[in-house]
Amino acid sequence: MQTLTVRHVTHYHYANSVIFHSHRLMLRPRDSHDLRLVGAEITLSPHGTMRWIHDVFGNSVAIVDFLEPSNELKIESVLKLERYGLGGLVFDIDDGAKTYPFVYSPDDRIDLGRMLDPHYPDPNGELANWAKGFIAARSTDTMALLTDINNSIHQNFSYNLRIEEGTQPPLETLRLGTGSCRDFALLLIETARALGFGARFVTGYLYDPALDGDDSAVVGAGATHAWADIYLPGAGWVEFDPTNGTIAADNLIRVAVTRDPSQAVPVAGGFTGLTGDYLGMNVEVAVRSVRPEEPLAA
Repeated sequence: MQTLTVRHVTHYHYANSVIFHSHRLMLRPRDSHDLRLVGAEITLSPHGTMRWIHDVFGNSVAIVDFLEPSNELKIESVLKLERYGLGGLVFDIDDGAKTYPFVYSPDDRIDLGRMLDPHYPDPNGELANWAKGFIAARSTDTMALLTDINNSIHQNFSYNLRIEEGTQPPLETLRLGTGSCRDFALLLIETARALGFGARFVTGYLYDPALDGDDSAVVGAGATHAWADIYLPGAGWVEFDPTNGTIAADNLIRVAVTRDPSQAVPVAGGFTGLTGDYLGMNVEVAVRSVRPEEPLAA
């Protein structure tokens, strides 16, 4: 078990005071067998009222209404977490799903629903053909197949930290050969769906021990991170991080899971003001290892 703190600050700047609409914050993870939430604080400037809901996927979401106009908006989230490793890459996949292709049970198909279906256009079958290229033979080992796809994105695509909002369509990432972590996650998800796997988008953070000394060694650390979950009968949801070529890594800190990246925005909201009032934003993320007795970072 490792105790970690996450400090995530989003700071918006405006030329004049603006009126803020309701904001939707997806910053709080859920307790699970591998992740325990010890403490959580959200600080708002200007002040606002906050209420909590669970979205359709069961994620914790804060809805914030701000009480006064301002020429800046600062949202600071500080988490204290306990992360438990799962003991290596040994997955107890059901016998019927150890080789591909396999068929999900009727109940699994109902519950996976739209997470089985590709979401983005592939009119010429370009993505589907790329996915099929990983199938060396029929039948083929399920984990080996998914590992090959995960590794191929990691090894053959160039990572590019994009600051603009949104996610590239999978075909664009495939053609460009470059993208951000969320672009790579979506490409893996759509590739898995093209092969008949249930897959979903995961957003959260990535812990890199090197950053405790301010020296990054893992791609995507020091920022919000994204990866993919793929559902395997018997093993359940398995985490694949194509940005770093890892599977079920202990350094992934899950905050939310969704069907599509557009549903997993950490901070979302709008404002009313004059044209040109918006000057920009800054995002700071720090994930650090701490002793269990230490308080939340200020």
